[in-house]
Amino acid sequence: MSDYGMLLMAILLMAGCTQQDVVEAPQLGEHERAAIAERIFINECAGRTSCLTSWNKGEEFASLGIGHFIWYPAGIAAKEKSFSESFPALVHFMQSKGAITPAWLRADSGCPWTDRGSFMDNLNGQKLSELRTWLMKTMPLQADFMADRLTQALPRMLRAAPEEQRSHIRRQFERVSASPMGMYALMDYVNFKGEGINPKERYDGQGWGMLQVLSLMRGERAGMEAIAEFADAADKLLTRRVAHAPEERHEEHWLSGWRKRLQTYTQEAGRLKS
Repeated sequence: MSDYGMLLMAILLMAGCTQQDVVEAPQLGEHERAAIAERIFINECAGRTSCLTSWNKGEEFASLGIGHFIWYPAGIAAKEKSFSESFPALVHFMQSKGAITPAWLRADSGCPWTDRGSFMDNLNGQKLSELRTWLMKTMPLQADFMADRLTQALPRMLRAAPEEQRSHIRRQFERVSASPMGMYALMDYVNFKGEGINPKERYDGQGWGMLQVLSLMRGERAGMEAIAEFADAADKLLTRRVAHAPEERHEEHWLSGWRKRLQTYTQEAGRLKS
């Protein structure tokens, strides 16, 4: 078993899973991680540096970096956060890898802009300009963070799932990870729409994260078939999400872009095969 597999097994066992729940995902080389980071940067930002620091209309948080990691303003209690916050974890991860952060950046203190208006008023100010430069220079480390998050996501999903479904979810994860650009699809989706284990990330009790996507899949073989089924299942769940979303969020405006993003999973897999 590779070092990656040994690390993943240790994480799974600590999470309360059994050795049978272990999935040894393929190791990613530096070139592949860089390619995945670039692809996700294009997905989220169309390759535009300005998009690395965003705050979407109708949202209560900033979206930062190539994965549009969520950062809530300071003072918001955890119980009030509708979506899982990921930017503070990114900052801690980068610092643990020796990355030098902007002097003012304090992830533990929360986002220093209180709302979208104050954020946009300071979009070209010193702090956000420094933040964009830092995020542009650290794209490979952000990809490492995404890969690390994927590793951490699997045991959490297995623990959250009913016991009788765990082997099915593990098999589907294994199918996708062993397929062409499967790690790209998994890394992108878990950062795009989360693990699917946060009970707050539901509309009418129905989720759309990776746990729900894997649960919906039914195939057995790896390859293009697995990538296509993963993308199709995600499309179904995101379509359902929009149908059940609160009217004031206007999520129907996002569905077309989400679908284009899902299409890159099969497109990139096909390009790798050709």
